[in-house]
Amino acid sequence: MTTAPEATDYPVLWPVPTRWADNDHYGHVNNVAYYSFFDTAVNGWLMSATGTDIRELDAVGVVAETSCRFLAQLSFPDELRVGIAVEKLGTSSIVYSLAVFRVHQDQLVAAATGRFVHVYVDSATRRPVPIPPDIRAVVEPLTA
Repeated sequence: MTTAPEATDYPVLWPVPTRWADNDHYGHVNNVAYYSFFDTAVNGWLMSATGTDIRELDAVGVVAETSCRFLAQLSFPDELRVGIAVEKLGTSSIVYSLAVFRVHQDQLVAAATGRFVHVYVDSATRRPVPIPPDIRAVVEPLTA
């Protein structure tokens, strides 16, 4: 992606707050916090959309890959929305396309884009298994 994403590119915009501890010595949100924003948004949205505590499913989504491209600086106490879309839906994996937007004067300004891959594994054996039906049902409509 060579241009900044638009909020309309993402079917879900999940609110995630910045925290005082997210800022680093340079006065902006440290790069590692963006991965936390992605994880919080995807899992928070999955729990809300399915009405299920996803930690209690027989299969859990473990993160197999993440990436982030930074577009603009963030700083506490910025208000954020994390855009969630699905790039690819497989048998046991989901590739999410993500973006972090800062709320600024009633507009959403792109601050980062990311990629997040969940692979579903059996809770006990940690071997790949099909995506649980409850998860697939809410993720399928987000597929681009």
